[in-house]
Amino acid sequence: MFDNAEIDERQLVAPLAWYGENHGWSERNRTYLAAADALFIEAARGAIERAGLQPSDIDGVIAVSTTGIATPSLEARNAKALGLRPDIRRVPIFGLGCAGGVSGLATAARLAAADPGSRWLFVTVETCSISIRLDSDDPAAIVATALFGDGAAAAVISTDGDAIAFVEGSGERLWPDTLGIMGWRVEDPGLAVVFDRAIPPFLEANLSAGVDSILASMGMSFADFDRLCSHPGGAKVLTAMESALGLQTGTLDLEREVLREHGNMSAPTVLFVLRKLIERGLPGRTLMTALGPGFTLAALSLRRP
Repeated sequence: MFDNAEIDERQLVAPLAWYGENHGWSERNRTYLAAADALFIEAARGAIERAGLQPSDIDGVIAVSTTGIATPSLEARNAKALGLRPDIRRVPIFGLGCAGGVSGLATAARLAAADPGSRWLFVTVETCSISIRLDSDDPAAIVATALFGDGAAAAVISTDGDAIAFVEGSGERLWPDTLGIMGWRVEDPGLAVVFDRAIPPFLEANLSAGVDSILASMGMSFADFDRLCSHPGGAKVLTAMESALGLQTGTLDLEREVLREHGNMSAPTVLFVLRKLIERGLPGRTLMTALGPGFTLAALSLRRP
């Protein structure tokens, strides 16, 4: 089950005046922790309720976040408020960036399959806006300020119970010598985004082969899928994806809707797309994809019951 949490209509986790002030690491991370805790609880509760469960029914939690530092991690900070059991199994994941929605969901599915009957809660929270840097004239920072937003999403994954979809398999493709394409630079005022303008042409040249290699490892091909459900990294990225995969321009309409309505929220964004796809009517087989720091492609196959 999928849910999201919206702080306000602008998809920002702090008052607008906050973004015009100077903030260092400490203040930025305090803002991240307060916002991420609230988003985590709201998204997690929504997913658990929609699955028809109680928090005490959850056996493990995957928490994905890359926009701040939380130690203890988010699922530990919010376990009591959420009502999770003391013996809950925890898997916090940092550094996946935009790929975290697919990679985290795939990790939860693998853990659920390894322990049949267990119920895993996957929650991803990102507060990209607290990294807005008005002190920088870096083109990447300007693009990021216009493109990125804040959000959270959650899902419950298990081998038992009624299912929206079955996870058939998943995989990742890490391209060598691409560390500088996407990520964070750690600087004194805060995180600085690395968002190379070479991403769209890189995808046009490499995405199709990357998808094919992942699907081949699962004994599948791109022709086996009725639709993509992709992380919308940006308008040019979506156009490059459609071109690389031989899709008509405009095919990724739901991805563009989410990007227009919420911005790029990093890891949660692909789950917003998936929710729209579920509301429209999930096709027989869907290929979820997301791209993130590394430079990495994460993919996951969903089959309708």
